[in-house]
Amino acid sequence: MSDQEQLWHKAVDIDDLDDGEVAVCPAGLKTVALTKLGGRYGAIDNRCPHQGGPLGQGTLENDKIRCPWHGFDFDPFTGEAAGGPDFDVPTYPVEVRTDGVYVQVPKSAERTRTVSDVLVETMSNWGVDTVFGMVGHSNLGIAEAMHRAEDAGKLRYFGIRHEGAAAFAAAAYGKLTGRPAVCFGIAGPGSTNLLTGLYDARSDRAPVLAISGNVDSSVAGKGAFQDIDLLAAFADVTVYSAMVRAGSDHAELMTMALKHAILDRGVGHLVLPDEVQVLAGDGPPSGPEGRMPDMRVGPPASALEQALGLIASATRPLVIVGAGAKSDMPAVVALAEHLRAPVLTTFKAKGQISDAHPLACGVLGRSGTPVASWMMNKADLILVFGASFSNHSGISPYKPTIQVDTDPMVLGRFRPVSVPVLGDVGVTAEAILGSVRAHPALVDQRPEVAARWSVWRSEKARRATKQPVGRVAAATVFEELARHVPDNAVLAVDVGNHAYSFGRYFETKQQSVLMSGYLGSIGFGYPAAMGAWAAAPDRTIVAITGDGGFGQYLAEVTTAVKYGMNITHILLNNGELAKISEEQRGAEYAVWQTSLHNPDFAAYARNCGAHGVRVTDATDLGPAIAEALRYPGPALVEILTDPASH
Repeated sequence: MSDQEQLWHKAVDIDDLDDGEVAVCPAGLKTVALTKLGGRYGAIDNRCPHQGGPLGQGTLENDKIRCPWHGFDFDPFTGEAAGGPDFDVPTYPVEVRTDGVYVQVPKSAERTRTVSDVLVETMSNWGVDTVFGMVGHSNLGIAEAMHRAEDAGKLRYFGIRHEGAAAFAAAAYGKLTGRPAVCFGIAGPGSTNLLTGLYDARSDRAPVLAISGNVDSSVAGKGAFQDIDLLAAFADVTVYSAMVRAGSDHAELMTMALKHAILDRGVGHLVLPDEVQVLAGDGPPSGPEGRMPDMRVGPPASALEQALGLIASATRPLVIVGAGAKSDMPAVVALAEHLRAPVLTTFKAKGQISDAHPLACGVLGRSGTPVASWMMNKADLILVFGASFSNHSGISPYKPTIQVDTDPMVLGRFRPVSVPVLGDVGVTAEAILGSVRAHPALVDQRPEVAARWSVWRSEKARRATKQPVGRVAAATVFEELARHVPDNAVLAVDVGNHAYSFGRYFETKQQSVLMSGYLGSIGFGYPAAMGAWAAAPDRTIVAITGDGGFGQYLAEVTTAVKYGMNITHILLNNGELAKISEEQRGAEYAVWQTSLHNPDFAAYARNCGAHGVRVTDATDLGPAIAEALRYPGPALVEILTDPASH
């Protein structure tokens, strides 16, 4: 091999190794076992040929390196193995210079294209450029392909502290953009840790791609270390799940996973055995061209005619929008304005219409406003767009109902409706508007909506004046937050009493709201804010959590600091799982095991390198929020609140 193909690398400083010591030392991309013995230095390959044990972590016994895994002995200067020449390891030249000890190793061969490269290239062709995950021993091949894509500017990788946070972040990214991000883990626990966040995506119909490293195929199914059946484990949570094998059409498997995730609005999943990740990759990457249909399907004529007939008979129609109407709000609002119909949202759809709109009534249901419930009671017809009648939604089962959705399984999901209409929300709303015949006695309900808001805002103001000693009332928190948060902000809301208060008190403008809707998973808020920041770094990102939820993923503050995520965190700390305490009282049980032992969260944030401030007085709240919003990085405002104040 020519001199140009050999490279010298400094391994250690002169005084780093004691005589009789062996150590693992990097030499470029190569790792060697470097030994100092009798004043001489020797360098041999760090990998034991038996099972790859790290020889540099072994011991020197009888002038031989003993492998720490299985006790094989190797000469530190010649690489000769006591077990015979079949086990000899390569040696490398060593040179002692004035500034350190250098080792000469061959220049790394140009890396060949692998199965992992094909998969990542296909992913890029589909426009997927964001990965949240944790690199580990059973996903190194695919991680290297992601590394190459990142160097090429085609991918952004965010290394999280817990895989559950990766899945929540990817789910939030999908909810905000309608496009999938990736969550990524190793075999066994690294992948099972993804499941809760993936169930959130499944429940709220958000597109996500999950990639699991896996054990080597030769030991799979034998009960080896971290060997579990990942296809079985992920079967319920995914819309598509496949094992990538040596003979698979690798690009097409990635395309199938992404196509299902996007069109079925769920989780696509691939399992990559360790050895398959580094096989030579043949063939071109795949992509979305010629594969994606136009999903904007109009309603059947008969269903449209039935809907128009019901609308013509109603004098006080009401519009309810769910998260499924998110992309079609202009068409829905235009129809509501034509009918002068109040617009209510489910909790998941909060923010899809500004509360300043003269027909907007806020959220309906357990997290809602009395404005919405009042108008629901007055309605004589309900038009529901993109909502599925959860038992938390508060939609009346006693009124004539038209339900519009693109998913036939959602229509009449919990109970029969008067007219189920299968069709794209926007196309259907436009079709209704184009042919609607209003009742001659149609009521203009805007003055009544305005009157109800006036009553509710007076009540909110009254509640905001009642401050517990050393605490801040929830009504005050959300009054101040609404005053300071920009109109274009993204608000990631966790689960707990604070979420009920947010739904009730916070009046949206053009803000986007993310939450764990149908799954209702505590811990969602902060990882979701990370996903939102990755999706929209130019927007103000606000995480709103309680102390219970944040406690589950508080290590992710270090992730936000590492990547410079500009997230403002509003933490309502009431010292307990207050919603559960309420439920225990409601069931006439004693309050039990809902108290929390919390750190000083603001100090914790500062220890992690973020901005942190604690607020115990309402007069300090506005300035604290404003300062946190100005801070160019992760910032936390910890607010001590009263468990009874919501």
